Amino acid sequence: MDPLEILKDNKTLFIGIGNVLKSDDGVGVYISNNIKTRKKISSLNVEVSIENYIGKINKLNSDLLVLLDCMDFQQPPGYWDLIPVAGLTGHTTNTHNISLDKISELFDAPTYILGIQPQNIHFGEHLSPEVKIAANNIIEWINQLH
Repeated sequence: MDPLEILKDNKTLFIGIGNVLKSDDGVGVYISNNIKTRKKISSLNVEVSIENYIGKINKLNSDLLVLLDCMDFQQPPGYWDLIPVAGLTGHTTNTHNISLDKISELFDAPTYILGIQPQNIHFGEHLSPEVKIAANNIIEWINQLH
């Protein structure tokens, strides 16, 4: 699946998820903080409480939602993939009170997750080098979308 085809011509909201005090778990927030808002691209940080933002997310009337979060793919640190939330079986996310596949059922728009393999999710405020490189590449890719 070509990620550009999914995002092409859609009003897309990128949602930054994660705990910025647990190293790579904050990668979704890091990416979201660096997305340039424009006509069809916007971002929202929810950190560890996405359930508190369901109403706001739905009111933004996006065509597509992309949840940005660290995810254990059993791959090398920095590996990332864009998958439908319905395809989350067999993948785990880290610090959430509710699973993302269950919460996505409450959204009005089709929902994808852009998951990034963490190296370290222990207490700390910095991304590991491999994850930061991947995050910066993702930011560059998103910021080039029209």
